[in-house]
Amino acid sequence: MNTTLVPIPTNLIADWASFHDVFAAALGFPSFYGRNMDAWIDCMTYSDEPEAGMLARGVRSGELLTLQIDDASDFAVRCPEQFRALVECTAFVNYRRVEVGGKPVLGLLMSGYFS
Repeated sequence: MNTTLVPIPTNLIADWASFHDVFAAALGFPSFYGRNMDAWIDCMTYSDEPEAGMLARGVRSGELLTLQIDDASDFAVRCPEQFRALVECTAFVNYRRVEVGGKPVLGLLMSGYFS
């Protein structure tokens, strides 16, 4: 399975507003992005369907989009709500797809996590 790494500069995240700013910029969410985790899940669910127009930096069908978090430990300590939401919602996107017979589309690559 091919994967595309997208670096997420979590050092720029301090609260919910900046969380959504960072992800919208890194992945190219549409202008109508709702800036909440339900909208994040909706956008990410279509990571491998470019015709849906939910991400400018998506992947082709059958590929994996991997979010690269280089300062995971710092992010987890500094923004525990946002960190937990990122992990849980990434898992939910994959669960949602598998439940309807699809394949997982998202991965997390976390370096520096409690090392």
